[in-house]
Amino acid sequence: MLLTMLLLAVQDPASLTGHWKNPSGSVTVMIDSCGEAICGTVTAATEQAKADARRGGTENLIGTQIMQAFTPAGPGKYKGRLFIPDMNHRNKAELTMIGNGQLKVTGCAVGRMICKSQVWTRAD
Repeated sequence: MLLTMLLLAVQDPASLTGHWKNPSGSVTVMIDSCGEAICGTVTAATEQAKADARRGGTENLIGTQIMQAFTPAGPGKYKGRLFIPDMNHRNKAELTMIGNGQLKVTGCAVGRMICKSQVWTRAD
């Protein structure tokens, strides 16, 4: 019974809702529903992250939606698009709940041949 409840919680998009920080703590994103999908918008960033984004062509990092159109893709997994502000580029991406307030964020380019993952932590 407990295992079933845990699996359902991981599959529930509401379990993604909230503030999440990247590994360096330089960016905080609010993940929430946006219509039928899940999106993430930058709510806080260090001065260095803002400067990096400006160099990449993103003038205002705060308020930028970097996670777009994520939809369920299996237990605890969501697929969508990730905007990388300091590169001004969008890639296919996957979010995976890994427990203990952790979210694996994976972005891929070149037909999923080049992928990079980070483990984000819940900030609220």
